[in-house]
Amino acid sequence: MKIVTDSGADLLAAEAEALNITVAPLFIQFPEGEIKSSDIEHDTFYDRLKAMIPDMPTTAQPSAGIFNEIYKKLAAKGEEILSVHISSGLSGTLQSALLGSRADDEDTAVTVVDSMTLSGGQRFQVLAASWAAKAGWNKEAIMELLDRIRAKTEVIYTLETLDYLARGGRIGRVQALAGSLLKIKPVIKVDKADGKYSTVGKGRTLKKTMGMMVNHLAQQYGDTPLWVSVLHGKAPDRAEELAEALKSRLQIGKLEVLRISPVLGVHTGPGIVGTAVMPMNLVEGLG
Repeated sequence: MKIVTDSGADLLAAEAEALNITVAPLFIQFPEGEIKSSDIEHDTFYDRLKAMIPDMPTTAQPSAGIFNEIYKKLAAKGEEILSVHISSGLSGTLQSALLGSRADDEDTAVTVVDSMTLSGGQRFQVLAASWAAKAGWNKEAIMELLDRIRAKTEVIYTLETLDYLARGGRIGRVQALAGSLLKIKPVIKVDKADGKYSTVGKGRTLKKTMGMMVNHLAQQYGDTPLWVSVLHGKAPDRAEELAEALKSRLQIGKLEVLRISPVLGVHTGPGIVGTAVMPMNLVEGLG
């Protein structure tokens, strides 16, 4: 079985290569043209993003044609395909994948999965699916595993400003914090029910909102051993501060500090800092 995902998963290039995962590109559209998110270095992108205000780049999902080409190449090798994608509540990527899987009369044996999340949360599912496939699990067992991971994973973050979400039109149910409250720092999570953003709380400083995130996660997970991915745009000091705070309150089995991809950073800005968290026992014996 071959695993396909998209660059919204924030999968490390080394992971994709080692596990032979195909990553469909998400695109950033600058005034002079479109590039793949993976074709621009993180710091270069975030510096450029700040310099572009008040103008903003936009983003675009992979086309159905891109997915169709990916699926045809894999199917030609006789492979069953599991394609795990960024939340349909936040992107049209899943719809493109579905259209791409149905573009030919041929039976390409593609199963398209809505991760109902993004970034580190999506990455957990993609890695677990790949490990399980390599261990010989069948599709039904892998799908059940992804359901369990989805139900137990929290993706939560705070922003230096809501301006990027507002300008990018991705503010959704965070709308109540917009307008005169753009200087407020929100705490936002990906809702498990529909894969959209919802507000956990807000504060006037990032120190306050990072503390709110830690409290929220401590209440949710208690003493459960956790895999914690701290994520940031271009805020390494804040990411380390959050990592230390999480270490002091959570039972951490594995912790890493990673970068938010440029294509997701378009809508959050360089000041984003957050985390994806799931119980370690969900992938015990895999990886």
